[in-house]
Amino acid sequence: MSQPPRILLVTGLSGAGRTTVLKTLEDLGWEAVDNLPLGLLDRLLSSPPAQGAPDTERPLAIGIDSRTRGFDADMILRRIAGLRSTSGQVAEILFLDASDAVLATRFSATRRRHPLALDRAAEVGIALERTMLIPLRNAADHLIDTSTTTSNGLQAEIRAAFGAIAVAPEPTLTVTSFSYKRGLPRDADLVLDVRFLRNPFWDATLRAGTGRDVDVSAYIVADEAYASAMAQIEQLLVTLLPRYRNEGKSYVTVAFGCTGGRHRSVHVAEHMGERLRKAGFSPTIAHRDLVDHRPDAREGSPSEGKDAVVAVRK
Repeated sequence: MSQPPRILLVTGLSGAGRTTVLKTLEDLGWEAVDNLPLGLLDRLLSSPPAQGAPDTERPLAIGIDSRTRGFDADMILRRIAGLRSTSGQVAEILFLDASDAVLATRFSATRRRHPLALDRAAEVGIALERTMLIPLRNAADHLIDTSTTTSNGLQAEIRAAFGAIAVAPEPTLTVTSFSYKRGLPRDADLVLDVRFLRNPFWDATLRAGTGRDVDVSAYIVADEAYASAMAQIEQLLVTLLPRYRNEGKSYVTVAFGCTGGRHRSVHVAEHMGERLRKAGFSPTIAHRDLVDHRPDAREGSPSEGKDAVVAVRK
């Protein structure tokens, strides 16, 4: 079985940001394992990929700190050296540090106890842990001091340093329509109001149709603002979606809303989805409030609170 193209040991002082780093690497496409005893590393490397994992091998990040079972800094360094020498494996150490005062403040703010000072002041555990980790700090290939770094800043630093190693997976993209009468979608990242387009509801011959119907679509497309607006919305989405991916977002929902969620928003969601497919994205099209053809379920009906029939397609 092929080995990971890169192994990164993520270690450092408790409270310095190790968990944030591992989560960020995972969002970037790395396989991340926390507090794995190094004695189990060979078993991990020989294990088959998890179900649903990518076909290609991903770089591997292993989180280790003073709580790891059988922690021994010198043994860890020997294990890393063995990987490098026997298999030519790219194996590196990332060490996260911070000043004692900052670490003590973080433990106080979160009301967490230091793992090496459960019944004593956090400063005692910090000093003990710092001594234990000296060999790893001295041998580190990458050293990041987070004393003045926010969580978002640390994430950005990790993305800049390690983002090129593995291509971040594409976010799951959903393009949905909705009715403003039923409220905004809770999971929407971008909400675009298409009520500026002329409304087929006011044409008696089109009222019973939906934005998927040819005659309804033709009516909407004939609006003089339609072509320009669609082109500009497409350009906006094509610009923004890759940036959401780069920020490590797993899900992105773009919501188009109109009065009843039946005509204009449905049409725009369908056709914008097609434009995005041609631009290389893979959206799922959903219609939250596309109601059926019962008279009491139509746009403008006083029964607007009835349950909608939600239509979803890839």
